[in-house]
Amino acid sequence: MRELKEKCGIFGVYGKGFEAARLVHPGLWALQHRGQESSGIASSDGKQIFIHKGMGLVAHVFAEKDLQKLKGFLAIGHNRYSTSGDSIESHAQPILEKAGAGKFIALVHNGNLPSTKKLEQFLKENKILTSGLNDSEMITKAIACDMKEDLSLEDAIKKAYSLFTGVFCLLVMDEKKLVALRDSFGIRPLCIGKLNGGFIVASESCALDIIGAKFLREVKPGEMIVIDKRGLKSYQIEKGNQKLDVFEYVYFARPDSILLGKSVDQVRQSLGKELAKENQIKADIVIPVPDSAIPAAIGFSRQSGIPFEMGLIKNRYIHRTFISPEEHTRHKVVQLKLNPMRHILEGKRVVVIDDSIVRGTTSKEIIKMIRNAGAKEIHLLISSPPVRFPDFYGIDTPNQKDLIAAVKRTDEIEQFLGVDSLNYLSYKGLIKAVGLPEDVLCTSCFTGIYPVDIGERSKEVDYSLIKYLT
Repeated sequence: MRELKEKCGIFGVYGKGFEAARLVHPGLWALQHRGQESSGIASSDGKQIFIHKGMGLVAHVFAEKDLQKLKGFLAIGHNRYSTSGDSIESHAQPILEKAGAGKFIALVHNGNLPSTKKLEQFLKENKILTSGLNDSEMITKAIACDMKEDLSLEDAIKKAYSLFTGVFCLLVMDEKKLVALRDSFGIRPLCIGKLNGGFIVASESCALDIIGAKFLREVKPGEMIVIDKRGLKSYQIEKGNQKLDVFEYVYFARPDSILLGKSVDQVRQSLGKELAKENQIKADIVIPVPDSAIPAAIGFSRQSGIPFEMGLIKNRYIHRTFISPEEHTRHKVVQLKLNPMRHILEGKRVVVIDDSIVRGTTSKEIIKMIRNAGAKEIHLLISSPPVRFPDFYGIDTPNQKDLIAAVKRTDEIEQFLGVDSLNYLSYKGLIKAVGLPEDVLCTSCFTGIYPVDIGERSKEVDYSLIKYLT
């Protein structure tokens, strides 16, 4: 599955004596998988906020000369994949906003507000234009507006909090302090670490590891963390009701991250084991669609006894690109990323493990590639249930009518993809593999149950589209 994109990765650092931007920089490298459109860092030396951002990967955006300009003991960073606002440089983060005489704030956001009506109304009442602004930019302007009333950063955030109707993990800084904020459902991950007397906040624990920070805990749903010269303080702004997006386990998070106390890698292996328990298939080899399906394929192999092979090799230097391919090679984009190993596949009955199917177009190309490499039989097994509902919480899912499982039965999808068989992991198998109570997870892409009110976006969900429910 290459068709879902998570919105963003965020990373923040506070520590006296730190060159904070030089810690944020590797943190963003570790979170590159969460966003590949733009990257940016804002820092402060206690008197002034410095900022550098641009389109592309972390490696493209930052050179040594850029990091030298990002001075100070306090910094926040962001990798972006757009779900609200176009993929253009003006929407790159951090967002810098004037917050009164001689005062500025910078903000980074992971998540998505399905409804911005409250924000728009507030900004309109305060004579602030909203045309062309995305949800993150409106959030920043609302906080800055409240700070102009001489409120502290944290008090301005508390006051504006009720306007944020949706999903958000925020890092907000002024010249002297760092604030982390998570919505009351905790749909997107956010954690805190400690390093040499300073504090780190990151989307995933793997980003703490890369700079040698010690994992402390996750930011609680509805919690605001304030970090300044006095240390770390916690404020529970709203009662939490944990609903972590289960897709973090299935696909988005890095396998070396820990979410709600669970190793992502171990959960993915368990998904594969459950898939093998539910589907007894006679085959010669099992192969993953790399990289995210590798742990599930390992789990499937161990449970089924079918040998694991790397039948597809991924080009690790192909990332999201802004350059359109030449017309005659447009259909070969999948081949740029993956190459089949003919000596492994030829004449074999092959089980192919992938994490999900969205539109089905990429899966079809992959199957065709495996078939052309000489596979005798192809059995496609998906380590999650069918994706039948769009996401409004920070994942770039297409229109529901473009979700193949929303408009086709499994046997129709099987025929469309050209596989000998297609089977999904059951919903019960998914929950069992994760190993957490169902009520602490958001499973909206599978069930159509949206824990956070999606407001005016609800008209985009059509339950009558569902032809077949497993």
